[in-house]
Amino acid sequence: MKKDLTKAIHSASIIVILFMIGGLSGQETRKIGVGTKAPKNAEVLFDGSKDLLDKKWTYWEGPRLAAELPLKWQIEKDPVTNGTVVNTNDPSAAGGKYGAADIVTKTKYRDFRLHIEFLVVKEGGNSGVYLQNRYEIQILDGDRTKHGMGAVINESESPYHAYNGIGKWNAFDITFRAARFKNGVRSEKARVTLYFNGQKAHNNVAIDKVWGGINSGLDGGGKLTNTPGGIKLQAEGHDVLYRNIWIKTLDLKEADTNF
Repeated sequence: MKKDLTKAIHSASIIVILFMIGGLSGQETRKIGVGTKAPKNAEVLFDGSKDLLDKKWTYWEGPRLAAELPLKWQIEKDPVTNGTVVNTNDPSAAGGKYGAADIVTKTKYRDFRLHIEFLVVKEGGNSGVYLQNRYEIQILDGDRTKHGMGAVINESESPYHAYNGIGKWNAFDITFRAARFKNGVRSEKARVTLYFNGQKAHNNVAIDKVWGGINSGLDGGGKLTNTPGGIKLQAEGHDVLYRNIWIKTLDLKEADTNF
């Protein structure tokens, strides 16, 4: 009886230890969703400070640029938690004039893993996250179409069900692989996998083109080129806030962005 009890206790202890290890491992490997911190080998693009905003970002010098440095995007108090955020509502973009005051990272990227958090303050709030300053992941409150919230714009359905709604923080977790070219001609389309608030929204989606014309981003309305591009945030004259933006460069040999 004593031997059996000792054996049972030993087995139970092993189960508890395995459960604890599994739980800790799950916490350590969880790299998606609101509040996810940048890993040590990632580059922090925005931490809530004006200093880092000015250091890492600048206005995109597109054909419709109307803003002038220094950046007019305002640092504000986080309306939900402690800390500070940046508001996209640049006066030069009033009336939804995209391309007039969009900001883009000074560093350009090819393949990468990106984390970015946003909050839509008012109904109909509009912005967008541009991968390589080409391909837009839409932020548009109220729109459930292929042009809507969380869509690879005009190329995938909106995962609107994953959206937390107005006044709440949301997170995009993205792995992106740039298009590949041979002799100046695209041989492989760009691909993206996106988790929206921890839910897989797009799985290795191939991106066909740049939408929105020349005022939208690099190669807009024209032939795709093999040049790297920055992460761009769109100003549409709306109160859309951003925080906790970080990126990790990758080199994806295979056309697979699933993670």
